[in-house]
Amino acid sequence: MTSQDRRLIWITRAEPGAAATAERLRAMGCRPLVLPLLEVAPLDGVVPDLAGVGALAFTSANGIRVFASLNPDRSLPAFVVGQATAQAARAAGFRQVYSADGDVDALARGLAGRASEFRGTVLHLAAAEPAGDLTGALAAAGVPARSQAIYETRPLTPSRDELERALKAEAVLVHSPRAARQLALLLRGREARHLRALCLSRAVAKPLARARIGERAFAPLPMEAALLNLIERTAPSAARPAEPAAR
Repeated sequence: MTSQDRRLIWITRAEPGAAATAERLRAMGCRPLVLPLLEVAPLDGVVPDLAGVGALAFTSANGIRVFASLNPDRSLPAFVVGQATAQAARAAGFRQVYSADGDVDALARGLAGRASEFRGTVLHLAAAEPAGDLTGALAAAGVPARSQAIYETRPLTPSRDELERALKAEAVLVHSPRAARQLALLLRGREARHLRALCLSRAVAKPLARARIGERAFAPLPMEAALLNLIERTAPSAARPAEPAAR
């Protein structure tokens, strides 16, 4: 890695989230390289079924954006996993937005705690391959819930030149297990020991266990602010969990 590539950070998340992350990195004095490994697309022919629904649940801003493009109803309360999703919900026109500021389990606890405030089933509007089992956690808490997939994330394969440029970065940001699996696939047969993989959670880091890269670190909380804090880190510490790369 040359001096020119220091502070170059590869963003793998899908758009439009990638652009928002890039702006945050510029504010930190970093140089973002937006090269998504995923794209988000609505599922063909899917129409959200709101019959008997008392509250909506979203575990990603992508779910908010896709739902907003499919249905004009904003009357139901929206329970969301974190601040980025809450911002997307408000921007989409939802008036009642409740953020768990955490993960799927925190969202389930928040919904269970407010179940007396709405009547009907909780509808989780999700990806075709959702992260976590929100409806299962709600069922265990005695809250009726169902899930409906409304979008999917598809892998993207960058060109050889794009990948070579990205692999010169100081670090790569990985927001989901799906993106981590695609990154691991692209890294097969390659070695990039200088490249630090900074992941949103331990589960996100897991697919990169055998990748021949540098440090793999995961945020202590599944929030982008915690993920971006890892960029400044230069050595392992108890405060911010890390795993050594496989040798």
